[in-house]
Amino acid sequence: MTGTVLKKGLMRLDLKFGNITPENAQIKQYELEKDTGIWRVFINGYAKNGFVVFDEEVLSKGRLMEMLGDLAPEIKSVKRLTVADLVEESMSWNRILGKMKP
Repeated sequence: MTGTVLKKGLMRLDLKFGNITPENAQIKQYELEKDTGIWRVFINGYAKNGFVVFDEEVLSKGRLMEMLGDLAPEIKSVKRLTVADLVEESMSWNRILGKMKP
């Protein structure tokens, strides 16, 4: 990846869902994964929560919420991050090493 791509800004929405089952969570996650504006998505139909990381230049927050509308989404938190941040927090070794005490 080039430095320009790593600095690209993304948005992460942590969500709670009011109308969801494990089956429709799986279907919705698959549908969202096909959208080019979405970088990462996880929807848990059992815990009724999840998150979406997306590129606002490609997909607006309003449009994303429309796409999630049938699940009755509620935004719990919003976080801005870069592609570099997303890659780093995705590395399992980073989460493990970060919890270790020297």
